[in-house]
Parts: sequence; C-alpha cells; structure tokens
Amino acid sequence: MRITHLGHACLLVEIGDVRILLDPGTFSPAAADQRDLDAVLVTHQHADHLDVDRLPDLLAANDGAQLLVDPESAELLRGKGIEAQPVAGGDTATVKGVTVTGVGEMHALIHDEVPRIHNTGMRLSADGEPTFFHPGDALDAEPGQVDVLAFPLSAPWSRSRDMTAFLRRLEAPHAVPIHDAILSDVGRKLYLTQAGNLGCATTRIHDLAGGRSEDFTT
Repeated sequence: MRITHLGHACLLVEIGDVRILLDPGTFSPAAADQRDLDAVLVTHQHADHLDVDRLPDLLAANDGAQLLVDPESAELLRGKGIEAQPVAGGDTATVKGVTVTGVGEMHALIHDEVPRIHNTGMRLSADGEPTFFHPGDALDAEPGQVDVLAFPLSAPWSRSRDMTAFLRRLEAPHAVPIHDAILSDVGRKLYLTQAGNLGCATTRIHDLAGGRSEDFTT
C-alpha cells in the first residue's frame, strides 16, 4: 500500500494497481491533478472534504472511476446532476478487489448551534494488504483492526486530547496525520509532538506533509 498526502484531509491510497482518492476538498488543490483513479471517496459534504466545483472535472478526467460518498453528500450531488453511490455505516462496496466499508454515522459536534451532518468513515481492505481507515470528521467510529490510520491533527470540533485519545483507542501500528490546513507551521509541530508523546506508544507516526508518499506493508 502506498499513501500520498495531497493536503489537508485528502489522501491518495494505492493498493496494488488500484488507485483510490479520499476527500478531495477545497483545501487540497493537488487532488484535481490526479489521474487513472479507480474510485473517489468522500466522507462528508463539508467543502474542505468535498470540492463540488472541481469534482465534475476530476470525474471527467478519470472516466469510469467509482464515486462513493456518505448518504447526505450523495443527495447533495444528485441535486447537481452528479450520481454517486451512497455508503453509510455498515455498508460495503468493492473497487477492483478492494473492499470499502463505511464506518460511523455522524460528524463530530462543532457547536450546539451548528447542525450535525452525516459522516461516513472509510475503511479499505484487500487480501494480503494492510487495512486502512480514514475517519473523516469524527473520532468515535469503531473500524476494528486497522494497520494504517489517518488521524486529524486539528479541527474546530476536536481538542488535542481527543486526537491523542483516538490514537490510543485504535492502537494502529501506523498513523498518518491529516486535517492540518488550519495550523501554522509552529502549531503543526506542536500537535505532531503531542501525537507522538501522548498518543499510542506503539503507533509509528508517518508525516507525509508536502505531498510525500510512503509504502506500507502487512
């Protein structure tokens, strides 16, 4: 498995010859340049995870790519003439031998006066490959055993102690920080240090900032 961080919450996950793009939002302009995609996955409808304006061109440049999104995003896109397969918690879909499993139901609480929306974390698995989980904007999902975990560094809906507790609870061997566009360089280093020192002692954190890629094996 090869993972490339394309900015903020957007990751390109390559499992064998299958290329899956997750959460191509407005804070991740490099997502628009991706080609030969087999699927585009979206956890929820917030603009930093789903760039509705760029999505049609991305799909046109990747003819045949499956579009798998949370149910509310599917409804939103349908209203704009874009058909997507809804994936809720417990649902599964297959992308060329890769199983996509929806995990969870709701976006984390931002504020009592901000309505909560649907959020589907996406778990990827394939025979002989590491398992991977992208939580979207929620830290309460139960994805089961995970080899590589994407974890939000900072968000209006998350405290630092929530982030480190998430790492401790899932105890993944490897973790990739995401959701970092709102942080300064100084703040990002601080949150990374806290993730390393206060998260799970057995989790190795792989910082892929700047569009870097890294390979993961079982």
